[in-house]
Amino acid sequence: MADLDALHSRWLTAFLQSRDDDSSAPSPHRYADELLRRWQEPQRRYHTVAHLTAVLDRIDVLEEYADDPDLVRLAAWFHDAVYLPDRSENEERSARLAERALPEAGISAESTAEVARLVRLTVTHDPAPGDRNGEVLCDADLAILAAPPAAYAAYTAEVREEYHFVPNDAFRAGRSAILRQLLGLPQLFRTPHGRTEWEPTARYNLAAELEMLSTAEDPAS
Repeated sequence: MADLDALHSRWLTAFLQSRDDDSSAPSPHRYADELLRRWQEPQRRYHTVAHLTAVLDRIDVLEEYADDPDLVRLAAWFHDAVYLPDRSENEERSARLAERALPEAGISAESTAEVARLVRLTVTHDPAPGDRNGEVLCDADLAILAAPPAAYAAYTAEVREEYHFVPNDAFRAGRSAILRQLLGLPQLFRTPHGRTEWEPTARYNLAAELEMLSTAEDPAS
């Protein structure tokens, strides 16, 4: 179980480090409460507070590679704040939520724009060369791909639960396409730590899952 009090404290730390003017801004606690409410919605199985915690943990590991790690942390809080498995515009709606909430909370227009840009980047996980903030967020979000076997199996099961409404054949086809796309990338991870510590295991996990999907039979057939 994720520690909600610890998450609340982590939000406050990143938020207060990023806020330029708190003279008339509302209390930051209300934003933490609202975001945590969203991350605990019942339709979520993988994209939960546990995932949020894991991404924040990985950002802590990678923070030396970011230009502004606290803005990357704020982007992590917003990157799946809007999540409906049957919708394709979750990242865009999450970015727009950040664009509404952060200025109201006292975050500058420049910092808000960077957070929203980073959230939108999680559509492709393909930061441009030299985009240090983007590299850290994308690597942190994809770090689950390098999980040990049991944790990776739990991740794939949770993803399947989120897409429970998709028939087995369609899910296998769609998931296989995603796995092939990832395996076709020259690099899954862009930070030095990600490339050395996570890349080999992630590629092994992806290839193993793809093989499993290609040989699976629909139990209903």
